Amino acid sequence: MANTIESLRESLPEAARDLKVNLQNVLQESSLTAAQRWGIAVACAIASRNATLTQVLIDAAREQVDAATVEDARAAAALMAMNNVYYRFKHMVGSEDYDKLPARLRMTRIAKPHSSKLDFELFCLAVSAVFGCERCVVSHEKTIREAGGTAEQIHDAVRTAAVVHGVAVSLELGV
Repeated sequence: MANTIESLRESLPEAARDLKVNLQNVLQESSLTAAQRWGIAVACAIASRNATLTQVLIDAAREQVDAATVEDARAAAALMAMNNVYYRFKHMVGSEDYDKLPARLRMTRIAKPHSSKLDFELFCLAVSAVFGCERCVVSHEKTIREAGGTAEQIHDAVRTAAVVHGVAVSLELGV
């Protein structure tokens, strides 16, 4: 079992050779802060549901960022697992009947994250991209832009989400 990012990268099958490089690249310096990078990676690993990848990234993140960032990443993954199902349904059905009904889903952590509000929104955007919820992606992208987030940060967040998800799938391919 891989216990470091390097050993995880080396365990990827030949079919995922490009992802070995991409994972290393998205975890290095970019337009994202360290907290943003690691929070996005952790949240997307959880969303991608690969236990090995999740544990490796949580362990690595704990060496790089504070506990509040890791906990917000975990909270973002959990909340988006709920919200993305609910809002994707509403979007797919497109009925005004459902738009009139209150969600009645508790999500106070989005309004009051333990770390940065902008960072939490980036975590939510990335997870929503993994889950494919158009309505949530659009909403989080707008909120990030209104909070001063840049197109480059949003791009790097979604790029990280794509790579982490690809690595999770690749780990399921076996050798």
